[in-house]
Amino acid sequence: MRWLVTGGRGMLAADVLHRIAVTGEPVLALGRDELDLCDARAVRDFVGAYRPRVVVNCAGWTAVDLAETRETEAMEVNGTAVRTLARVCERAGARLVHLSTDYVFDGTAAGPYPEDAEPSPVNAYGRTKLAGERAALEHGQYVVRTAWLYGAGGPNFVRTMTRLAATRPVVDVVDDQRGQPTWSADLADHLVRLAQSDLPPGVYHAVSAGETTWYGLAREVFALLGEDPDRVRPVPSTAFPRPARRPATSLLAVTRGEPIRHWRDALHAAWPVLTGRAPHAGQAVGKVGW
Repeated sequence: MRWLVTGGRGMLAADVLHRIAVTGEPVLALGRDELDLCDARAVRDFVGAYRPRVVVNCAGWTAVDLAETRETEAMEVNGTAVRTLARVCERAGARLVHLSTDYVFDGTAAGPYPEDAEPSPVNAYGRTKLAGERAALEHGQYVVRTAWLYGAGGPNFVRTMTRLAATRPVVDVVDDQRGQPTWSADLADHLVRLAQSDLPPGVYHAVSAGETTWYGLAREVFALLGEDPDRVRPVPSTAFPRPARRPATSLLAVTRGEPIRHWRDALHAAWPVLTGRAPHAGQAVGKVGW
């Protein structure tokens, strides 16, 4: 099976690339400078020439707050470009696995959102990601929602807390937003298994089991660093006003496909990679060519 990974310079793409490469199947990971998904002709020509059987779309506009003032640009990347890619994949007979987010929900539900819950985004980023979801589904493809992603190869909350633990005596972290911290390597494994499965197209949730707050996650990071978790202080979201409203409880229920291990177990397993004591998967394998 021939694979194409878009957004190939990102944190998740590196782990997806490694997970595919160890199978020995041909895979190509491309960044925006190599394949601009907003260029419909380039997408059509490349997919036609490379002929992938599976495309894992890790590309996207991820600047949540910036999307509030640049929603048109974010929509082009997260919505219009996804429609192009989904249509091209459908015509080429390729399976598209498209990444989405818990931010398509408003965060007011009493419990975790199942895959068939009605989306209701509360910010521009969520609206653009929902547009991409609908585009992928209209063309018979796969949508995978995830949340609170962290890993070795990019900016994320765990890396930020590690840095702040070394530079500040105390750190204030919000304790009124609940979610499911998910290691990018676990998600990558989940995506590849889904793409190889006989499961039908549609929406799937891929998040770690369990739940916590940003405050709870920060305390766990401090403990793993050998620091006093009490250096982390709980504060409400109002202490950090942001341009984009965040869902208060964006928990995702996993009722289709395979579950992912508990977030705390995953964080402990990831720790040697996150702290550089074990090689990052993407560094260990590198880019695999056509």
